[in-house]
Amino acid sequence: MASPIHSISHPRLTLSVLTAEEVRRIHTATLDIIESVGIRFPSARALDIWQAHGAAVDWDRQVVRAPGHLIEEALAQAPAVYSLAARDPAQDLPLDGDHVYVGTDGCGVQVLDIQTGQLRQSCLQDVADIARIADCLPQVAFHWVAVSAQDMPPKTRGLHELRAIWENSTKHVQTESIYSELEARAAVEMAAAIAGGRDALRQRPTLSIMQCTLSPLANDGGSLDAALIGAEAGLPVGFMTMASCLTTGPATLAGTLAVGNAEVVATTALIQLAFPGAPVFYAAAQTAADLRSGAYTGGGPEDFLFGAATNALADFYHIPLSMGSFATGAKEPDWQAGIENSLSTLMASLVMSDMLLGVGLLYGSRIWSYEQLLMDCEIFEIVRKMMQGVEVTDETLALDVIRAVGQEGHFLAQKHTHRHMRDIWLPRYLDRRPYQVWKEQGDRPPDRARADARGMLTRHQPDPLEPHLAAELGRVIASVEAR
Repeated sequence: MASPIHSISHPRLTLSVLTAEEVRRIHTATLDIIESVGIRFPSARALDIWQAHGAAVDWDRQVVRAPGHLIEEALAQAPAVYSLAARDPAQDLPLDGDHVYVGTDGCGVQVLDIQTGQLRQSCLQDVADIARIADCLPQVAFHWVAVSAQDMPPKTRGLHELRAIWENSTKHVQTESIYSELEARAAVEMAAAIAGGRDALRQRPTLSIMQCTLSPLANDGGSLDAALIGAEAGLPVGFMTMASCLTTGPATLAGTLAVGNAEVVATTALIQLAFPGAPVFYAAAQTAADLRSGAYTGGGPEDFLFGAATNALADFYHIPLSMGSFATGAKEPDWQAGIENSLSTLMASLVMSDMLLGVGLLYGSRIWSYEQLLMDCEIFEIVRKMMQGVEVTDETLALDVIRAVGQEGHFLAQKHTHRHMRDIWLPRYLDRRPYQVWKEQGDRPPDRARADARGMLTRHQPDPLEPHLAAELGRVIASVEAR
């Protein structure tokens, strides 16, 4: 039986890092960028769509300049609320502005081996194992392809990854690894088989597609074509900006927000021009380049502020947000990982970002760690508990109990305590053992987390795909490989 999914809902804590006027100024700057500078769309299909709707198209440079009213009219067609369907309908995820869900992230290329702890290249078995453990965890609401199946042919690698996840989990899949027309058509065919046909897939999309923009102000042609194919089939489609202060964005946070927003808004408008009313989402993982090396950091105060500010922009456009969270820049599960993943998740949760990405990944989404996955889930549970705030009622004030205990005795034997003791959060990996016990036992939180992951991989049996579905997915992949 599938485990119930944990989410943040009905929060008592809130946060705002941008005023309504500041959001409006970023939006105005965004429209100016799209109209005066333009966005590169290296896809003949995309350029045809823009031209048919009156945008200025430079076919040589593949750059589109579109007036602000065209962008705003297109965005107004996007649905504000819809659901991500799962193979198990009980695990469907309503994107309604009142839920925060956590998913894995991708697409790592190395793995800290679950048995040896040694760093190695990722493979298809890792995709399956990660999906199986994530299927067992109630905190993980949906899957990204966490690592690359580097032992599979590049032409069909993304399809093998999808099949491995569907064979090992009943939860929704949001892939970032389908970026060609050929793969996209096959992925839609596979998703339709899972859903029970093309019409059923449109009603209950068991797959969603995320594509990255190319900062600054550009896109990848294959990604655009794949997104258009997905949207045509009714799959939710999102575009992620990873604009970075100093390198692919201005040195200022507001400037980088404007660059990334122009990328996401323009590509989202393209989808709406092509298929009005298609489900879309905003996606972002902005950062600031390291001042010493220029590298992508995957953590720091700028990232945390981006996480909160971007949600204000997504809310302004009335579309859900898939936000980069967790995915620390740390190289191992250590204090840096704890700080960065806690703060990034808290900031994104306080503004109610719909989907948070990144559990289990280290080194800026390059290295997968099973122990980090489980410790990240504990971070999410801490944040989830904090978001509930403090409830003040006659029952929680407990005046009768306080009077009964008075100045002597304790509260442990009170029925009120028995009713509410399980409301107190209990850690699995935060270490509260007495010092001498901790010293004698010698194990660390990552050690316990890795042992738990091994146990889940051994014990957890996800609901299997029906044999005819597994055969159909294999047939689709084989047909692509044969081309």
